[in-house]
Amino acid sequence: MSTREEIMHLEERLRQAELGPDPTFFEDHLAEDVVLDGMQLKTRVVEAHRPGSGSGQKFTKVDMKYGTFVEHGPAVVLACEGHYEGPQFTGTIKFMRVWLKRDGRWQIIAGSTLK
Repeated sequence: MSTREEIMHLEERLRQAELGPDPTFFEDHLAEDVVLDGMQLKTRVVEAHRPGSGSGQKFTKVDMKYGTFVEHGPAVVLACEGHYEGPQFTGTIKFMRVWLKRDGRWQIIAGSTLK
């Protein structure tokens, strides 16, 4: 499987985890020291995806469009745009994520959003 195929498979799993919600995906695929929008937010992201946290399911529909995909050795920079629909938020968010493969597994080490 190519690097692009591996990342796109993980991106589809991430999309499904948003719909779940599925905190396990985020526990496994966010690095312990991940930096999201300039802050270390792994715990907050994982907790937000626990069933029963907050006010239930966050999203009922998530559609993604992928743009820039740049490989840098064991790292990939990915730019994408997601359209989200749910009871608390409906709208489009642009993302940049950095995936890093270490010890044989891919994890997100950094990301940013622009609403």
